[in-house]
Amino acid sequence: MITALAPQRIVCLTEEATEWLYLLGQEQRIVGISGYTVRPRRARDEKPKVSAFLSAKIDKILALKPDCVFGFSDLQADIASLLIKAGVQVTIFNQRSVDEIFSMLYQVAAMVGEAEQGLTRLSAMRAELDAIGQKAASFKRRPKVFFEEWDEPHISGIRWVSELMGIAGGDDVFPELAVQSLGRDRIIADGQTIVERAPDIIIGSWCGKKFRPEKVAARPGWQDVPAVRNGQLFEIKSADILQPGPAALTDGVAQLHRIISQWEAQYA
Repeated sequence: MITALAPQRIVCLTEEATEWLYLLGQEQRIVGISGYTVRPRRARDEKPKVSAFLSAKIDKILALKPDCVFGFSDLQADIASLLIKAGVQVTIFNQRSVDEIFSMLYQVAAMVGEAEQGLTRLSAMRAELDAIGQKAASFKRRPKVFFEEWDEPHISGIRWVSELMGIAGGDDVFPELAVQSLGRDRIIADGQTIVERAPDIIIGSWCGKKFRPEKVAARPGWQDVPAVRNGQLFEIKSADILQPGPAALTDGVAQLHRIISQWEAQYA
């Protein structure tokens, strides 16, 4: 009965809600997805693509007759406004921390009548994060990590990424910027500032653009940065770490921990 009362025709304007609904076995409710969706891969073949991130095909969404639209962040406020004015129910989440991601995922599960399953899955994710944190607690030395979300200009990692780095065993070299929700507030105008913080590891995730470690290593004045000197430059795909949903809490943090563990084994 509860499941029957839940939304039956859902449009997901961003990827994390789509992945979560598939994990919950509720993909039949999804009638439209973001064009950036890659998790799960089959969603791209099964569902109409109706939005980018900052734009959406409003007419196409309305033609799908959704009874619920899920979106993410204040950056989608204009899209949400147009849909609300057209009479559509819209829920915009604004999760920026690990705890807020867990909260968002629980709320979505509850909205589709899968609160119990959602809690079970979230408890397993939390237990895995705790296990990673316990392993990292035994490290003899924690590396300093620079996470680059964009290269021109340099943009450092958002809050959930910074928190996951901490769980994985590293220390964000720009923790004061991680608390800023907008990318423009995490811009590092002078690359020399990064050099001065001497990261041991550099991780690039250039929002869908391929990370080029050779370009990073060739930046003027970066030759003596420990990460560059020791070849500790890595990519984590944005789909795995920059979606504030299941991907970041599972594959994203696992990749962070693997990179940091290898560094610790070699240089600590």
